[in-house]
Parts: sequence; structure tokens; C-alpha cells
Amino acid sequence: MPRWLLLPAGLGALLVAVPIVAMALTVDWANFGALVTSDASTDALLLSLRTAAVSTLLCLLLGIPLAAVLARSSGAATTALRSLVLLPLVIPPVVGGIALLQAFGRRGVLGSTLEVLGLEIAFSTTAVVIAQTFVAMPFLVLSVEGALRTAGTRFEEVAATLGARPGTVFRRITVPLVLPGLASGTILAFARCLGEFGATITFAGSLQGTTRTLPLEIYLQRESDPRAAVALSLVLVAVAVLIIGLTRGRRDSLAEGTA
Repeated sequence: MPRWLLLPAGLGALLVAVPIVAMALTVDWANFGALVTSDASTDALLLSLRTAAVSTLLCLLLGIPLAAVLARSSGAATTALRSLVLLPLVIPPVVGGIALLQAFGRRGVLGSTLEVLGLEIAFSTTAVVIAQTFVAMPFLVLSVEGALRTAGTRFEEVAATLGARPGTVFRRITVPLVLPGLASGTILAFARCLGEFGATITFAGSLQGTTRTLPLEIYLQRESDPRAAVALSLVLVAVAVLIIGLTRGRRDSLAEGTA
């Protein structure tokens, strides 16, 4: 490794580390417990963890098949589909929230029909899950599709020539081969769900105990009580670091097992 890489690498690390350290240094530690254990803060944290878990599960259920289709297909239709799937990565989350509102809101394309059936999605906990899934699924699709392309199709073709059915090949050959990439995608998706703000507040609103996740609570506290906002921000960082650390260890063990 060239030694000159150390300078920009160090600057990059400082760019990430200094704001986090500064936040930790400015927290009102004497009143930290009271700041983060209010009813509103606890409700927001628990709601964030619940909805992020459900949204990540949806990302897995929908994203793995989607990534497999993209990795094993080619042509103009596949390119167009890939561009559409990755669109939430490049548009502002607020724009994604507006798009969801136009689709599932009371006056939306699908929302008006769903309301007749007694289903109201916008400004509900379901809306939080949909918003988080919308913005997080591309991270999982990117990771899994890349892992599938890297793994190639040799083992799948051998299994097929031995008489294995496509479903069996996918379940017993394809998925185990891409477990490290799948773990990485799951980590990214969960982290993105946990920190989602723009699409959530636009599509789901900010109702305590129903749609107000921890990022929304931090934003509201920033206006009324900056000390509480800093403390809650540190809690969110700590939860994210804990989740990433646990799942990263699991990913490394999967990579070793696959190797």
C-alpha cells in the first residue's frame, strides 16, 4: 500500500470521527438519563427499532428475488428496472415521501381505492414501514446483486445438470454463496431504516407512539430542547454502532465459513 494513502485516509477518518466525538463531549452527562428516558423519547426509540426490523425483513423478502433477477438477466428491460430500483438512492428522501403520498395517500392513485376497502396507509405506522423499505431496499439489492455477479453461475449450472430444480438451486446453492454480501446488505438496510427521516415525515407525519421515530423526535427536540436532541442523537449513534458491530461479526463468520 502506498504510504501517501495514509494522509487522505486519515483526513477521511477524522471527517467522520470528529463530529461524533464533539457530540459526545458536549452531551449533558449529568442529566443524560432524564434527557433520554422521557416518554416521548422512549416511544420514539422503540418505534424506530420495531419499524426498522419489519422494514428490513421486507427488504429481504422483496430485495433478494429482485437482486437475483437483475443479476441473472440482461437487456434493456433489465437496465431500466435496475435504474428504477436504484432511484431512491439518488432522489431526496422528501421527494420519495411525496411519491409515496401520491400513490398511497387518501387522494393517491391507490390510496383512494384502499380507503374504500377500509385501509388507510398514510400517516400510520404502516406508512413508516413502507417509507423505510422504499429508501432502504436499494442498499440490499446493490449488495446482493454484486455478490451474485461475483459468485458467477458455475455452481448453479453444475447443480442444474445434476437434476436439481431451480428452486432447490437457488435455496441451497445461490443463497449460501452470497451470504456475506447478503449480511452486508442487511446491515446497510437496517441502518438506513433506523436513520430514515425525510420520506417518513412527509408520508407518515409525526404522531407520538404511531409515526414519530427517533430521528423525527431528535428534529423536534432540536427546536425546543437542544440538550435533549444531542443526547438522543448519541443514543441513535450508539444503537447503530451496536447493531453494525454485532452484524459485522456475524458477517465475518459467514465469510470465513463460506471460504
